[in-house]
Amino acid sequence: MSHPLLELLPDGTSVDDDGVLRIAGCRADDLAREFDTPAIIVDEAALRARAREYRTALTSRWPNARAVFASKAFPATAVQRVMVEEGLGLDVAGGGEILSALRAGVDPALLVMHGNAKTTEELRIAVDAGVGLVVVDNGDDVDRLEQLVPAGRAQGVLVRVIPEVESSTHPHVQTGQVGSKFGLTAPAAKALIARIEASPRLDMRGVHAHVGSQIMDPAELAAAVAPLAALGTFGVYDLGGGLGARYTYDEHPASVDEYVDALLTAAREHLPADAELIIEPGRSMVNASAMTLYTVTTVKRDARTFVAVDGGMGDNLEVALFQQRYEAALAGRMHEDPAEDVVVVGRHCESGDVLIDPLQIPAARVGDLLVVPATGAYTHTMANNYNGYRRPPVVFVRDGAARAVIRRETWDDLFAREM
Repeated sequence: MSHPLLELLPDGTSVDDDGVLRIAGCRADDLAREFDTPAIIVDEAALRARAREYRTALTSRWPNARAVFASKAFPATAVQRVMVEEGLGLDVAGGGEILSALRAGVDPALLVMHGNAKTTEELRIAVDAGVGLVVVDNGDDVDRLEQLVPAGRAQGVLVRVIPEVESSTHPHVQTGQVGSKFGLTAPAAKALIARIEASPRLDMRGVHAHVGSQIMDPAELAAAVAPLAALGTFGVYDLGGGLGARYTYDEHPASVDEYVDALLTAAREHLPADAELIIEPGRSMVNASAMTLYTVTTVKRDARTFVAVDGGMGDNLEVALFQQRYEAALAGRMHEDPAEDVVVVGRHCESGDVLIDPLQIPAARVGDLLVVPATGAYTHTMANNYNGYRRPPVVFVRDGAARAVIRRETWDDLFAREM
């Protein structure tokens, strides 16, 4: 009988006869020996397949449309390069993501730049690079752009609107409600749109909305369409992203087809038939293709059984930020039945450094490998050096071959910025 964790791992992941997990043809124990742990392992074929699924689902239903990957979910140049090669644009938030996207070979015209507090330097980078669309979030964005865009050019912009949609996700990742730090209410948006339309250095292309992240019901995402339509007729409507990803056995987010159908049903009702539609998948684009390998460093059986690993909130802040739930298994003992309830904790000096509570696994031993699926989104992004932690590598695996696309930090890296 197959291990239930395979439900949460990329298609083609298997278990060898000796109980060792095999990912895209690579054994987990071999990966740990070559790259050490913790390590973020990405099934490249699964990542590419997901990109193609999004692109095809959207453009087959609305030809004048494009999917742009929300780079903030996994802003590695190698990941952005995959998206570019698979025909997607890129959504970037900040100067570093723009520069990374350019390194990945993106056509700058296919970049969509976000940010509620863009600096002058970041906007200068965007203008100089030829970023196609800058999503303005406030009047200060407009002030800066009018100063930075050279005479004879007009920078394409979208205005970010608060659609007044209350989503059923965690409050920390809600963005469509009144009071959000992102976007403008309809009256403020209308005033800014009028100002942009009168500017010789800005090209008012359309409007943008984003309801939030990790949203399971696509109807909540589609609810943003009508508020955008109420602002007027434009050439571009950016409907944001937000589709939830599956982390646990009990979660069942909508499929890409269900998500796109919900958006386009609303678009056909409210938007011009010739408008360009943009969607910005992030979490749901990359999460399932990656997993994190850890090594068990201590097992403490006392009031509770604590299984501590060599990573934690230094490579995964999702649990601490909004109580994300994960599943896991011992990657070298996949044939064994669970024997105890444990709490999987990290190595960092915080009581909140808990990865999974509770988890049923075989009786853990120091040196066991632990695999946590669904870690493609916002783990590499928010990795940090707390307690002198060295951020882990990102390793692509495909057809039995493995290659690091981001190396592990060294001890020298920790001090490279000190003067």
